[in-house]
Amino acid sequence: MQTIEFLCPLPNGLHARPAWALKEQCHAWRSDIRFINTRLNTQADAKSSLALIGTGTLFNDSCLLEINGSDEEQARRVLEHYLNAAFIDSDTLPVGEAPLVAHPLPRSLARLNPDLLQGITLAGGIGSGTLRCWQNDSLECYRQIPASPEDIPRLEHSLAALAEQLNQRLQGLKGESKTIVSAHLSLIQDSEFGGTISRLITGERLSLAQAIIRNMEQICHKLSLSASDYLRERASDIRDISEQLLHITWPDLKQTPAFNMEEPTVLVAEDLTPSQFLSLETRQLAGMVLEKTGRTSHTLILARAASIPVLSGLTVASLTPLTGKKVILDGEHSVLAIEPDRAVSRYYDVARRLAERQRRQQFRDASLPARTRDNAQVEVAANIGSALEAPGAFDCGAEGVGLFRTEMLYMDRDAAPDEQEQFEAYQQVLLTAQNRPVIFRTMDIGGDKQIPYLNIPQEENPFLGYRAVRIYPEFTDLFRTQLRAILRAGASGNALLMIPMVHSLEQILWVKQILRQAQEELKAQGLRHAAQLPLGIMVEVPSVCFIIDHFCEEVDFFSIGSNDMTQYLYAVDRNNPRVSALYNPVTPSFMRMVRQIVTAAHRHGKWVGLCGELGGESRYLPLLLGLGIDEFSMSGSRIPAFKAQLRQLDSHLCRELAEKACDCRSPEEIETLLLGFAPETPPRPLLALENIIMGEPLASKEEVIPFLCGNLAIHGRTENPQELEEDLWQREEIVTTAVGFGVAIPHTKSQWIRHSSISIARLPQPIDWESDMGEVELVIMLTLGADEGINHVKVFSQLARRLVNKAFRESLFAAETPQALLDLLNSELNL
Repeated sequence: MQTIEFLCPLPNGLHARPAWALKEQCHAWRSDIRFINTRLNTQADAKSSLALIGTGTLFNDSCLLEINGSDEEQARRVLEHYLNAAFIDSDTLPVGEAPLVAHPLPRSLARLNPDLLQGITLAGGIGSGTLRCWQNDSLECYRQIPASPEDIPRLEHSLAALAEQLNQRLQGLKGESKTIVSAHLSLIQDSEFGGTISRLITGERLSLAQAIIRNMEQICHKLSLSASDYLRERASDIRDISEQLLHITWPDLKQTPAFNMEEPTVLVAEDLTPSQFLSLETRQLAGMVLEKTGRTSHTLILARAASIPVLSGLTVASLTPLTGKKVILDGEHSVLAIEPDRAVSRYYDVARRLAERQRRQQFRDASLPARTRDNAQVEVAANIGSALEAPGAFDCGAEGVGLFRTEMLYMDRDAAPDEQEQFEAYQQVLLTAQNRPVIFRTMDIGGDKQIPYLNIPQEENPFLGYRAVRIYPEFTDLFRTQLRAILRAGASGNALLMIPMVHSLEQILWVKQILRQAQEELKAQGLRHAAQLPLGIMVEVPSVCFIIDHFCEEVDFFSIGSNDMTQYLYAVDRNNPRVSALYNPVTPSFMRMVRQIVTAAHRHGKWVGLCGELGGESRYLPLLLGLGIDEFSMSGSRIPAFKAQLRQLDSHLCRELAEKACDCRSPEEIETLLLGFAPETPPRPLLALENIIMGEPLASKEEVIPFLCGNLAIHGRTENPQELEEDLWQREEIVTTAVGFGVAIPHTKSQWIRHSSISIARLPQPIDWESDMGEVELVIMLTLGADEGINHVKVFSQLARRLVNKAFRESLFAAETPQALLDLLNSELNL
């Protein structure tokens, strides 16, 4: 017998995804393999993910694998490497977000005396609708179903039917939804799940329904005893798949009809299972109050992905009497506003309008060209894994797709996608791109990305093993099918082809030969296809850097895969905790290597991109820009911030910085260089068109002040609009800022303002400013920085003196456009 001792490296413990991954690794061997948690003295068959979950294993628990059988020695070597190097990577579900700290209730809202219930924010945002309670099915009716001789075959049929149903659902899902349903599918396909139910039927004489419920209760009880919040919350997944199994076996007994929402709804429930959430019409789901949902709940992960605000900390019993009432769920301040009056509703209308303006501003800026301050242009593209991700990436400002990970089409299935399926997927993203470039990386499978139906043997060092272009000669038909699909799709857009893991010229010449054969076949068959595809390679293997001039004669572009390039350059496995501290993406050696690649490629007229995680790291952008990278590819969500930062940089200064970095002796010296490199933000004018508001339906002081502060945040003049608002209110409490003549001048000198500003709001109707000076229809708000040389009291006094002048007042109120108002103030005031 062979043994492997290890500490559990999983931050969330041994839950469904890593348990499934470990089971798959163990399943490849003939030997019996036992998993033992020595801290709890729990054991499990390591070839059952459900049994592994039941051990209650937490982060850093002392564990043991016992291997007994004919191939035990080989199994020990491979599994030991997996546990040390790759096991931690299987924990792919997101860690629960840190608790969202609610902002103190803004003074503008508190002054309106809303009827509020205090909760705890699980997902931010604001939603309003009718409060409705979710009713869960009772399982008692299922317990009454008698046993039948058909129970075992009925179980097998129901498990197969549920698996088919989940597989069908997966086809229309993406992102977190797909990940979570995949985890559910893996659980019901686990032999332990169905096997335990069968044993309860035959051994304890239970009916099928009773056995399903007993199995659910036993697993949930085990999970409830865990010290890990994350593992306790996995009980929801077990209840989910068990209830789905009951419903699919006895569909007529499902008591609760579909939860239809014909108007915006705030849903209240003890908890929702992921499948229950996925059954909802999210367009009408304004928010949720979930009494027992934890921060790592799969349902909560889905809600965040759908931008639905969620509160906890309120019970279903306390909210049931409020069913049918209008509410506003405020995830920013962790409150539920009950039957808000007109003033409170209008306050939240302002908050929503500001949020929408912020969103539009981000999208508008994201669509701007990726240019530096001195007008140097680079291309900013997105990394995607499916055509479904493309629209969101382009909405975020992607100028193309820098990396389409085509291997995603081959994973989590029983057979490779055929040519037509691939063609349709590739064509879809090209049509979405509307002639923007899309780089298709050919299948990067093998090694660490195991595809069961290819039967590639397990390897002790998969990152340096049989993967990517290295497997193509063995699977030439598979590779040719992919090339045919990309060529056919390429007739519908701007397609480029990129080959991963290339290290020799012979490999690229072989690829070009197969590419020509595919083109000739399509031509002979009369199938429409791209006459040619620009061809590039991933630069991941360091040896390529020394012969890149040879590659320039055969390829059109290069894309540096910084993740693998870094670990190969340093001979450091980034997933091995014993050496991962040595993995540093920015060192003098890495800087010099990138400089050499870019210099050689540019000398031959070829462009160089960067598509690893490093490309989206804002702190390193000045260095990478200075090294001459032509294209940056990253996740779509990072693009707006990347472009905004790029617009603040000077390419000449970045080149100087990069040269200095290449001469540094250590990573620490480079970090010191970066700390000292802080391009100044160009000064912003005190008076600007962006801060002049006309026609906005603001009807109270409590709407005007937060709106003007929020507008400053949208335009990058403050990062803390609520704190700035509080400073203004504090001065308002000392003395009114109404100055007569229909004008108020709220003002403050605050640490929360980045660019001193004068904001102006021309109101559609005069409003009460709570002053003896009468109503106000023009608000001029002064917000000056705490270190600003301008004295805000002097500016206030200058404005007040000018307002005494009747001609100035008349001109002020006669201005019909923001530009006319700006021109008048610039001409009349000495600022």
